[in-house]
Amino acid sequence: MRADELHELMRALPVSADDALLRHGRALILAPHADDESLGCGGLIATLCRSCLPPYVLVVTDGTGSHPNSRAYPAGRLRAVREAEALAATAALGLSPEDVGFLRLRDTAAPRDGVGLEAACARIEAVAQEQGCDTLLAPWLLDPHCDHEAVQLMARRIAARMGLRLLSYPVWGWLIAPDVELSPEMPLRGFRLDIADHLASKQAAIRLHVSQYGDLITDDPEGFRLPSALLSVFEQPHETFIETAPAPAPGSPP
Repeated sequence: MRADELHELMRALPVSADDALLRHGRALILAPHADDESLGCGGLIATLCRSCLPPYVLVVTDGTGSHPNSRAYPAGRLRAVREAEALAATAALGLSPEDVGFLRLRDTAAPRDGVGLEAACARIEAVAQEQGCDTLLAPWLLDPHCDHEAVQLMARRIAARMGLRLLSYPVWGWLIAPDVELSPEMPLRGFRLDIADHLASKQAAIRLHVSQYGDLITDDPEGFRLPSALLSVFEQPHETFIETAPAPAPGSPP
């Protein structure tokens, strides 16, 4: 299936009422980097906060890969900036600081297999248990970013072991070129959440990730900047969530 055909199917998913997620209890939102929670789930976070059942947001990597050549913002300072931005952004959506955590895995190196993957899964499972979560959200497996793919693989294993419902949210996947051939899981199941009432809050949250707009850190010409094409995707009054199967049985490919 071509990417443009899959995108059309995603845009045609039914619009669901809030209780499509709420009836499943508290949600744990895994964000590979600080800003993914606002981009992919900002409206959902605001919706759940209004429902008096706020989610828990766990930022998986330390975010230090966005400006690796900056002298003004070495890794330690950049990590602190990005975590402060995440706290400010989620607060703008209604979330309390105690409902946000940071796993601090190295940016662009989230583990996909072996001991590292199992250690990361164990830490996330501990958070899910402590916070009483029974729904897990993670980036879409077809998001073309190594950390997004890794976090989805973690989520599938955790969902299988803990019996959690797993929903995937696309971020970079919206920018896959239309003619690229994809092999999505079929049938595509999921829903779109109407976030019109929270769109202004979501936009405000995204803007609070100041370091990712290119105007704060100016001494790294190769530093990351959120592209306008991606930002325009998240100006829409819906967010997309795809029902995702847990990890396959041991010995099968993920």
